[in-house]
Amino acid sequence: MHRIPLKNISKIINSGLTPLRSNERFWLNGNIPWVKTEQLGKKYIYESNEKITKYALENTSIKLNPVNTLSIAMYGEGKTRGSVSILKNETTTNQACCNIVIDKEKAEFEFVYYYLKTQYDNLRNLSSGVRKNLNSNDIKNFEVLLPSIQTQKQIAKVLSDLDAKIEVNNKINQELEAMAKTLYDYWFVQFDFPDANGKPYKSSGGNMVFNNELKREIPEGWKDGVLSDIANITMGQSPSGSSYNEEGEGTVFYQGSTDFGSRFPTVRKYTTEPSRMAEENDILLSVRAPVGTLNQAMESCCIGRGLAALREKEGSISFLWSQMEYFKQIFDRRNSSGTTFGSITKDDLFNLKLCIANNEILEKFKKIADPFHAKIVVNSKENQKLTELRDWLLPMLMNGQVTAASLRGTKQSHDVNSDDALGMVAEGKVKYGEV
Repeated sequence: MHRIPLKNISKIINSGLTPLRSNERFWLNGNIPWVKTEQLGKKYIYESNEKITKYALENTSIKLNPVNTLSIAMYGEGKTRGSVSILKNETTTNQACCNIVIDKEKAEFEFVYYYLKTQYDNLRNLSSGVRKNLNSNDIKNFEVLLPSIQTQKQIAKVLSDLDAKIEVNNKINQELEAMAKTLYDYWFVQFDFPDANGKPYKSSGGNMVFNNELKREIPEGWKDGVLSDIANITMGQSPSGSSYNEEGEGTVFYQGSTDFGSRFPTVRKYTTEPSRMAEENDILLSVRAPVGTLNQAMESCCIGRGLAALREKEGSISFLWSQMEYFKQIFDRRNSSGTTFGSITKDDLFNLKLCIANNEILEKFKKIADPFHAKIVVNSKENQKLTELRDWLLPMLMNGQVTAASLRGTKQSHDVNSDDALGMVAEGKVKYGEV
């Protein structure tokens, strides 16, 4: 292996630009992606929140970066600075991004991406100035530990295949979540659940009755209620700070939504003096800003004052999850309208008004939606194991403790829910399309 400065394996290293905001011709109806550092961190960037025009590209010094450019965040508060992503379309960036086009004759761009991921702390330590920013010269001279091109490609393939499987699972989950949401909206918001003839109830003239509590019409035979009618609710309470530890002593502890992941929270702390508990599969609800954010408990855990735990009284998570997502939309609308919704009290949470369907419709919904949620949980748990495996392998592959070739056909002791997972990945045998 050789240590080589990034500038010696790159065709281009530059930073972006912010076209003048006051010039509408630079921004109005733009279609060229313009990425900011806040987007960096995930592996691939396909889209951007903002776009510039062709006029801006032609009349400023901003550069259009080619596909597979690496982009490193030079500025950014918190965890942003030092984050790296791969731009998967021709893209421009702001001046806080350092953009690197790897020379494919000298290095494999995906290997360099993964190597830079392992160097996150070292990159951040290059920061200088009052705001602790990176600069492009520091990045140009940052050394990369390079094996042969062939070895780079092998390592990149192992790690990329793991990431590809994670991404497939994420897309499946997004589709299942969208299907569950659409079903809930049709049945319990628009009231177009199937009637006795299999037709949409309200649209087909189903009888609607005005409800004074809800101040709207609801289907005949349905009733008004509150959240505590359909869910057992536990409000969190933080244990003594002296009981916290990161060594695994005691009970898993989640303080608030800062611990949340895409579906399950990330274990960061434990407590030896647990107070309020959530059980496995309970819905964890953020009761402080951002109010309404949801996760699901993977195991019995202690919850702090920033969370509440909800368990559906009928024993199925699917309807309650959809109901809480609906409430989240209401909370979000309040925030976007300027009415800051910083927290929700126990009384307010317990007494959130809702429409309660008859048992027949609820059971039909659960029969359809429960398998969606079950598959989401399976995929999410698999992704956690794959992520652990990738993060375990990453530094070992980079420093040579493990080689890509040694993974072929071997069974690893690391906890992975797949026989010969590493061998399958190394040999390209993982069938990502199967669900």
